[in-house]
Amino acid sequence: MLSRWLGPMRSLANIFWLGTKELRSFVHDYVLVGLVIWAFSLAVYAQAQSSSQELHNAAIAIIDEDNSPLSHRIIEGFVLPPYFKPPQAITLQDVNRLMDNGRYTFILDIPLHFERDVLARRQPAIQVNVDATAMVQAGLGAGYIQQILTTEINEFLTRSERSPPPPVNLEVHVAFNPNVTTSWFTSVMGIINNVTMLAIILSGAAVVREREHGTMDHLLVMPVTPFEIAMSKVWANGLVITLAVGLSLTVIVRALLGIPVAGSLALFLAGVVIYLVFATAIGIFLATIARTMPQRGLLYLLVATPMNILSGSNTPLESMPRLLQFVMQASPSTHFVSFAQAILYRGAGLDVVWPEFLAVALMGSFFFNLALLRFRRVSAQTT
Repeated sequence: MLSRWLGPMRSLANIFWLGTKELRSFVHDYVLVGLVIWAFSLAVYAQAQSSSQELHNAAIAIIDEDNSPLSHRIIEGFVLPPYFKPPQAITLQDVNRLMDNGRYTFILDIPLHFERDVLARRQPAIQVNVDATAMVQAGLGAGYIQQILTTEINEFLTRSERSPPPPVNLEVHVAFNPNVTTSWFTSVMGIINNVTMLAIILSGAAVVREREHGTMDHLLVMPVTPFEIAMSKVWANGLVITLAVGLSLTVIVRALLGIPVAGSLALFLAGVVIYLVFATAIGIFLATIARTMPQRGLLYLLVATPMNILSGSNTPLESMPRLLQFVMQASPSTHFVSFAQAILYRGAGLDVVWPEFLAVALMGSFFFNLALLRFRRVSAQTT
């Protein structure tokens, strides 16, 4: 009876102490420590602040050839910070020069007799010149301009002709991100992508480092099994990444960027722990194939980059071809992104995300057993 308990307890003790060895090795590897700190602090902050997908301080100029109450109303409609800078008045002769110099992103030309033609229902045209070298600003700004022009002209006609308001009024309600702020999305998705990146890098580097330093042979002649060696690397590197994720969400996302997190941080970190079984297993598997760190880096590009791009963290999964959507259901990264968005953005609980948790756990177990099988085979060849 006692011997039945001693075996598992000895195995757990081996896993624990081997894991502490991994933590000490990680602490003394200043490059990896710096990579973890950078990935969950400066990288997240820079990604949230630099890649803006909303209209912000767009430069706009207006040529008012009509000089009518309607044209003045339209000009006042573009006094709309922080979307547009205050509109500037220019002449028709300056359009080409200012557009070539990149002075303005948008230039509107309100033609002569515009108000008269609108009241006469002649459907006059307003020319909008757009500098499309700034693609995001140009695309979004053109839509804003069309909406502002439509609103101002309809309200002017309603007041001028004393006609009843339109029978249908469209009201748009945006859930979970009322101002459609890009940083709310990119910051959290940056953390999620970095979880995959660092889990593969750290676990794989631990195996390759043992081989390069010659300490793998020492481990294999000790009374420890390949399973205990692999599990020690999983829990040690998983602990580092889980702590880094928690600190990044609390300090960088919540405190520094002021981005709200809707759901339970503890539930999300529990999902991260489950996902890390898969991600660290991939790192160990790649490390058994590569003989050196540069080779493992090349394998990482072939495996991790498509996983991050196609997981739904950059573009919605529904926007991809159906065949690709079906294939990516076999990747735990897709389910990881799905439950991360549900918890952190929409405040979902375990009753909503448990199918994704289960899918990640089952797939992670499969990939871990596959990595362990490969690790045992390589270890047997080494001995």
